[in-house]
Amino acid sequence: MKALTTKQWALRPLLLATALFSVSGLLAAQAEDLNQPIGKGAYELAVSQKDNALFLATAQNADGKGGTVFRLDPQDLAVKQSINTELKTFGAAINPQTNILYFGNTVNGSLTSVDASSGKVLNTLVLDSRKRGESVRPLQPRQVAVDAKTDHVYVTGLGPESVVWVVDGKTLQLISTVTNTGKMGTGLAVDSDAQKIYVTNSDGELVTINTRTNAIEKKQKIDAEKEHFFLNIALDTKGQRAFLSDSKQSQVLVVDLRDQKVIHKIDVPESLAVLFNADRDELYVTHRKAGEVSIIDASSYKVKRTVKTPGLPNSLALSADGKALFVSVKQPGSRKEPPKNPDSVMRIAL
Repeated sequence: MKALTTKQWALRPLLLATALFSVSGLLAAQAEDLNQPIGKGAYELAVSQKDNALFLATAQNADGKGGTVFRLDPQDLAVKQSINTELKTFGAAINPQTNILYFGNTVNGSLTSVDASSGKVLNTLVLDSRKRGESVRPLQPRQVAVDAKTDHVYVTGLGPESVVWVVDGKTLQLISTVTNTGKMGTGLAVDSDAQKIYVTNSDGELVTINTRTNAIEKKQKIDAEKEHFFLNIALDTKGQRAFLSDSKQSQVLVVDLRDQKVIHKIDVPESLAVLFNADRDELYVTHRKAGEVSIIDASSYKVKRTVKTPGLPNSLALSADGKALFVSVKQPGSRKEPPKNPDSVMRIAL
């Protein structure tokens, strides 16, 4: 081992202090992370900025028939209200202008609206009323997104040939149905200023829809040499970037929305939910199989931090101030062997 020079000895206290500061900062952030068991059947999250409240959609309630929407305190994740719904709730979104929540009822092919302030269930719209049979598979609502400017609600309907339902957020009446969005068109995101919505599907396509005409403008295969199932999509509207989560490749793809070209491939485990934080220029991704969440620098595309979760991380939401990340965490199980413990919500300090 070489002896330290005079200069190196002089720098040693500074280097040691810097290292200790970095470690203590990371430990402090991890110490602020919180996991709170809530209930079984947890799925998506939505945040009311007006009421500074966090909402969790679940597919179970006390009578075993419908669902429960839990209103949580965003600081300690304590349950403040339990809103029973006649139908099981899965997808979740909110219009920050009207403070109305929208929940997709996947099993029943419906959409339910709830007043976030009062917790009152307002209305339910049946999107696909066909009875399931040997030759009939009703389209299943999955992702829900809101354009606050137009008060339009968009819902992906999954099937061999998927659709996007366009709904009036105020009356909860169907405005239009955009057809042929591909096989299992799961992901959905809105660019209100550009008047476009984007859908991803299991064919590895990015579908661009014009919200003025409710018609498809473009269907583009992304990274065609590989097999992809793009489950979800997040947008950097200012930078015109799309972030695509993938269940078949250990990457998140970054796509330029102007030419549909891949800008970068972020090497992370197979992914489910993806969320962009413009204020911090960060990307958050859930990795269900790996049981972790990645916090990624959206400029360098480097993973800044990996957070282990006590189960299967599902969906994401940001706090009203953008300084905390919420994650719904499911427990492993099946119909034959349902999970014994309740699903939970994590709060990760950013």
